[in-house]
Amino acid sequence: MTEKPKTSVDSLAEATESIADFSGHGRALGAAGYRNPDENNYEGTCEFLTEPGNSIAINPQEGGYEPIKISVAWDNVHLQESGFFGKMFKKARKVGVDLDLGCLYELKDGTRGAIQAFGEKFGNFDDAPYLALSGDERTGDAEGEDEYILINGQKWNEIEKFVIYIYIYEGAGDFEDVKPQIVVDIPGENDLVVTLAANDDELDLCAVAEIHNVRGGLRLTNQTEYFPGHAEMDRAFGFGLEWGEGRK
Repeated sequence: MTEKPKTSVDSLAEATESIADFSGHGRALGAAGYRNPDENNYEGTCEFLTEPGNSIAINPQEGGYEPIKISVAWDNVHLQESGFFGKMFKKARKVGVDLDLGCLYELKDGTRGAIQAFGEKFGNFDDAPYLALSGDERTGDAEGEDEYILINGQKWNEIEKFVIYIYIYEGAGDFEDVKPQIVVDIPGENDLVVTLAANDDELDLCAVAEIHNVRGGLRLTNQTEYFPGHAEMDRAFGFGLEWGEGRK
């Protein structure tokens, strides 16, 4: 029997499956740090960027920034059971979600790259690119972030910009189910929370936020733009990296 030739769709499916296997976050729930922008109890503690194009600037700090933490949080998920009896009795089940966090970065010297768990691209806190991914810190069953990127604030002037993205591999049909958000924790400042104002249930990769170094300060912008893959996202933001098929 002649084997059917692979198409680009087949390759993308294989890459996605391989990345999902590599990620293996144990269906992290990630709800510990979730902030509901509709609640009114966050005044004076955080700022929400709820629409694409929303932007906020943070002034340079004397002596430089302390380490800046960027984490992903999302809502607990309860999905309706399918089938006649599930709908009749309104049965729901709690679903663990596997979200991965990554970023595209550019340094002041023009160096560009990506940080993400797949491919073991965890970055480096002390040396270039001065960004480091925590890796699989927990399973999602305990308090705290599942995964975060730590920025060396003392080296902030070496960084030009970066784009924070998230991608779904298990547990949710689309981003609307889990309401993910990016939380930027800058010591001495209110937490900055970027939420997804729109969703695309056909695409599992979202560029959530872009951060620029502006005269030694920091400008955060809500992007909320969806893509079929990393290469398409890269082209849209002009980083010019090379992307191959996903493999362990």
